[in-house]
Amino acid sequence: MSRFLLLQLRPETEASDDEFHAFLDKGGLRAAQVHRLRLDREDLPEALDARDYAGVIVGGGPGCVSDPVDSKDPVEARIEAACLSLMPVITAEDVPFMGCCYGIGILAHHLGAEVSKARFGEAVGAVTCHVTPQGKADALTVPLPETFDAFVGHKEAVQHLPKGAVHLVASGPCPYQMIRFGQNVYATQFHPEADAAGFETRIRIYKDKGYFPPETAQDLIDMCRAADVTVPERLLEGFVQRYR
Repeated sequence: MSRFLLLQLRPETEASDDEFHAFLDKGGLRAAQVHRLRLDREDLPEALDARDYAGVIVGGGPGCVSDPVDSKDPVEARIEAACLSLMPVITAEDVPFMGCCYGIGILAHHLGAEVSKARFGEAVGAVTCHVTPQGKADALTVPLPETFDAFVGHKEAVQHLPKGAVHLVASGPCPYQMIRFGQNVYATQFHPEADAAGFETRIRIYKDKGYFPPETAQDLIDMCRAADVTVPERLLEGFVQRYR
């Protein structure tokens, strides 16, 4: 089996390691089956070709695609450029791709859609998602129940469906929770790898990053612990099983 390429964007080691193990656990992968790249610390290898992998997975991170270029942290700017550099081949060659949270912004931006903070941002917590009629016919989303809860937390969002994309999952606050381009390029606004323990870790680490008032962190942790979020991980498991 070819390895999966996992691109991680989180500069905080605890958050990055926790996310890495979540992708392994929820995807049913061993560490040896993944080429892990922490883009906050390392550049893409010059010879890297997305087509050499079973699939490409992009994790989440604190950066925003829609932030003005001159205001971006240099590390975040480098991460964004690295991710975007892979998208022409991924979309043109229909390379299996799963972009999680930040990944939907990268995909939509590459496809020419507006990604901004104008509408559809979601507070940290669980949200009820709905599979669309098109989602009921898609290989990855057809096994999911018609409605399910997922963990979210994002300042920016896709403002309209990219040209040529298929709308698979929606929520009340954010219509574009999951999309597909071609037959194999997927992206979610929610976090399919996240469970309550993982989100608790992120809430603690990112409590001063502007996602929520810091004093509400414990309330958010309690809310996540009480949420029933188990369905989204099936997407990762299905993605891995389909393409490995």
